Amino acid sequence: MTTFPQFIPQSEPPRPPWETLPTMYDLPSDNPEEPGLPDYFHFLQPLLLYLTFQPTNWNPELVFSAADLNLYYDLQHPLWYKRPDWFGVVGVPQLYKGEDLRLSYVTWQEPANPFVVIELLSPGTEDEDLGNKQNPTDKPPSKWEVYERILRIPYYIVFSRYTDELRAFQLVGGHYEPMTFANGRLLMPELGLSLGLWQGSFRDIERLWLRWFTLTGELIAEPTEEAAAATERAIIAEQETRDAKQEAEQAKRKAEQLAERLRQLGVNLDELDE
Repeated sequence: MTTFPQFIPQSEPPRPPWETLPTMYDLPSDNPEEPGLPDYFHFLQPLLLYLTFQPTNWNPELVFSAADLNLYYDLQHPLWYKRPDWFGVVGVPQLYKGEDLRLSYVTWQEPANPFVVIELLSPGTEDEDLGNKQNPTDKPPSKWEVYERILRIPYYIVFSRYTDELRAFQLVGGHYEPMTFANGRLLMPELGLSLGLWQGSFRDIERLWLRWFTLTGELIAEPTEEAAAATERAIIAEQETRDAKQEAEQAKRKAEQLAERLRQLGVNLDELDE
């Protein structure tokens, strides 16, 4: 007896693909071969850090920062690298040897190691970022090991956009210890900066962002904010000029009215002037 496959009838009309096919949460940007590849937040958040990283204790020409740039760290294994979501260096020009844009950051060819590294936690990289995962001895060391033991980076920051949790570690006696917050911010006096969370709009996206402040807690403006502030100052100055002009005109009219009233009363103003 011949059997025929059973056909499942489609709904009428068929359901649209945005209801039946995988969503962006089912198809993340992470590459299984390299977990933690950037999503859109991994573009915007480092950009805000880059735009507001302005150490007050250093010549701006000797400040470098980058996002998603290969960081080579081991002379014995020159092909091993980490790729921080963002890192900042002081004492280093923006151009390699003052001449060319960097293709990567090769620590044995640079005058200084990164001073601060920030990792944006992803589900696939969280254990390594927080030092909870140790790689086999024949494999490259974890990020935590590289930042703490090999490069001895003074400040290591991790931030999760999923929980809005900010954790920070400072190198003390050769190992990382948790940092304490001062008024909700992490103070880095060597840079003249502090780091903290800020609720606001960046590139028209409102959320909690990680950004740089002064040591006293003032926001370091990024260019669009500076332009908006400059426009606001110009508007205020123009309004103040108009107000001053109106006040001067009003004072002049009142003086003229008073003079006319005195003349009507028989007062000789010319004699008063003498």
